[in-house]
Amino acid sequence: MDLSVVIVNYQTFELTKNTVNSIFEYDYPFSYEIIVVDNASADDSLSKLQDYFKDKVKFIASSENRGFAAGNNQALNVANGRYVLLLNSDTIVWENTLENIYDYMEKHSDVGATGCRVLLENGELDKACKRSFPNVKNSFFRLFHIPTKSEDDNYNLDKLPDGEVYEIDCLTGAFMFIRKEALDEVGFLDETFFMYGEDIDLCYRIKKAGWKIIYYGKSKITHLKGASSKKQKSKLIYEFYRAMYVYYKKHHSHESFFITNIVVYFGIFVLCVLKLFLNLFKKKS
Repeated sequence: MDLSVVIVNYQTFELTKNTVNSIFEYDYPFSYEIIVVDNASADDSLSKLQDYFKDKVKFIASSENRGFAAGNNQALNVANGRYVLLLNSDTIVWENTLENIYDYMEKHSDVGATGCRVLLENGELDKACKRSFPNVKNSFFRLFHIPTKSEDDNYNLDKLPDGEVYEIDCLTGAFMFIRKEALDEVGFLDETFFMYGEDIDLCYRIKKAGWKIIYYGKSKITHLKGASSKKQKSKLIYEFYRAMYVYYKKHHSHESFFITNIVVYFGIFVLCVLKLFLNLFKKKS
């Protein structure tokens, strides 16, 4: 098997169906399988997906929802592909995207993972698709919306062209085309992360092991992200900031002064509480 496509479903029948269909819409010069993991959906989305796709898709039914990372790992444990594509259930794959990136990976054996240009529903770039690794300095500028002219502090790599191909630090978990050999070396997703931060952590480990991370801006997907103005579930806000804490503690706390760590942890806590408070006043949509 050349490619294993892994999709985690959680009560998103229509979105997941459309994502899978966007793959089936085209022919490919390689063999592939699609594995859908249902994270203990409380609705009937799993049974509906099984009825709709029948034996065209492999399904794994989780008995409990242990998060996005854990859901993906269940599929990675049984994936047969030389490459693995981690793909969000709210994405649409464009024509030639998988073929182009597969071909690029075949020609560049030093690349551990490749991402593509990820577009939001309104056509704008999802900035998470090409990033630097977060650190204390660039996170400070980003979280407090402080402009900086320093490339070292540019977390979102805004000045790099969207439609080109080049090496970066970090991809988005919405689309990660990964060499299985690299995964076997560094390990699967860290299940300490529930649904944020696991992509950054995995990219960090892949690069640390000596593999390249590539942004392939010549190919695209659409990511149907919820608008930032919508009211969010409190758990999602909490998990977002908890992921910051987990990532920093895992990769950076040992190289920082004690007082720096205290300031970072306190800052994450304050931002989380503030975001939860402000979210109470947002209207549902």
